[in-house]
Amino acid sequence: MVKSLISKFNIQKLKKKYKNAEPFDHVILDNFWNKKTLNFLEKEIKNFNKDKKIGVTIYDNEIEKKITCNDYDKFPSNVYQAFTFLNSLTFLNFVKKITGIKNLIVDIGLHGGGIHIHPNKGKLNIHKDYSIHPKLKKERRLNLIVYMTKNWKESWGGDLELWSHNKFQNKPLNLIKKIKNKFNRAILFDTSQNSWHGLPTPVRLPKGVKRQSMAVYYLSEPRNKADNRQRALFAPTKKQEKNKRILNLITKRSNLKSSTKVYRTK
Repeated sequence: MVKSLISKFNIQKLKKKYKNAEPFDHVILDNFWNKKTLNFLEKEIKNFNKDKKIGVTIYDNEIEKKITCNDYDKFPSNVYQAFTFLNSLTFLNFVKKITGIKNLIVDIGLHGGGIHIHPNKGKLNIHKDYSIHPKLKKERRLNLIVYMTKNWKESWGGDLELWSHNKFQNKPLNLIKKIKNKFNRAILFDTSQNSWHGLPTPVRLPKGVKRQSMAVYYLSEPRNKADNRQRALFAPTKKQEKNKRILNLITKRSNLKSSTKVYRTK
């Protein structure tokens, strides 16, 4: 059994909060990593990507600006161990108990996951994640995001927004909840409930500060009602709604064949 790297939680309380959450199933887990683990991770992630030769993926367009790395070989030692733990049977069973989803499996390839970094002016338009994993052909059911920037100030922004769903137009309807970017806070949420979420307002950061997080996703066999979406579906901001160029970008971004040509710069 993998030794637990996280704090102790009351599963019954988490389960109740998860099922009663709006606008879709989710729960917040503050003080996620235990103190010993957190100290190691904070130092490694803070210094990650200082060497610009490290292989990362850069997203730099009008609907998303961020840097990601899902390559285990590029992770520092403790980050490597942390992602291994999040994909372990021990942690998967913890997630199953909270969500009630019994047939979950992990994505050890961290497709779309890993370390996420938003630099100054970084953003992520409101979107729904892909539904079907483009390589495993499994249904994406859950996201786990852990915020990893110490001494974050609210004036910098960085809130994760959760929106309700307009079923007639398949787009976000109303902003329901904002989740503060608190250090060592995790959010676990269902991605299959028309789960519109994002970071649409660019962060305002001083020099040397980045909005950092760790992300993993959990899958299951596709259900009959699962969408066949293999790329994220983004929504334009209010200012972008009539911009044909950005609407065209969103269309190409949501298509498996054209997406990598329009959103990656490296």
